[in-house]
Amino acid sequence: MIGELAALGAAICWTISAILYKEALLKASPISANIVRCACSSTVLVACLAAIGKFGVLTNVPTYSVALACVSGIIGLGFGDTLYMVSLKLIGVARAVPITCTYPLFNLLWAAFLVREPVTSLVVFGAVTIVFGIWLLSQQGKTSTYALEKKIVVKGVASALATAMIWSVSITMINMAAKETPSLDYALAINTIRVAAIAVSLLASSPIIDRDFGFLKMQRKTLVTLVLGGIVALGLGWFFLTYSFINTLESRAVPISSTTPLFSTLSGIIFLHEGVTAKNALGSILVVVGIFLIFIV
Repeated sequence: MIGELAALGAAICWTISAILYKEALLKASPISANIVRCACSSTVLVACLAAIGKFGVLTNVPTYSVALACVSGIIGLGFGDTLYMVSLKLIGVARAVPITCTYPLFNLLWAAFLVREPVTSLVVFGAVTIVFGIWLLSQQGKTSTYALEKKIVVKGVASALATAMIWSVSITMINMAAKETPSLDYALAINTIRVAAIAVSLLASSPIIDRDFGFLKMQRKTLVTLVLGGIVALGLGWFFLTYSFINTLESRAVPISSTTPLFSTLSGIIFLHEGVTAKNALGSILVVVGIFLIFIV
């Protein structure tokens, strides 16, 4: 039960962080925002490990797990989360989050086509349900607060789908790393290594990817919002998911963690005043239903 609860905790954390990111992205570019949140979050995580006397655990993590955590961070938090922020900026929380949370579907595809696992009719129905849900989410409602142009919607949806694909690879890698070292201390260490790896990579490449150094010119309120979002998502959210892998199967943890759309749709309406149509709400529900249909097999 603790593994499932940890996965649910991850979903809730990611909902909260999405709201914070959306607010910050009103005054910051996705790349600058990602540099700030990763750099600050990694600093906080390292400081927390030192404060609780667990810093030494970092040196005891197997090389294989370190490598997986680093690559997972660079792929998922670097490329994936930057695209995620692009989709949040373009189409909002209520639309972007449900689409990005289709990552379990891609995990299924890797299993079916790379590992040659059997695909049942229920799995196919679940996949169709997810695709239909995404189509509903991509529809532009006439009464929407955001009168988005068609090109913006397409770009936002494409960014969100690309995010889901990248996240699926990153999650599989972090699961492999967690299974190598199944304990709470190592879950903390692996998550810290993962965030630190992308923080160093982003800062090192900032002269190229953020030429005007926008991450150094950010307003204080925007900076604080991004740091809070990073701590909630990268610190708590990913720690919860990593810990859930230690205590339950990936096939159970991943779909539970992807229930974020149920929370994000309501949050988008209540806190961000996003215009959510009946199609968008139904699409969010169908995405989650489709994910669970796939994983109850």
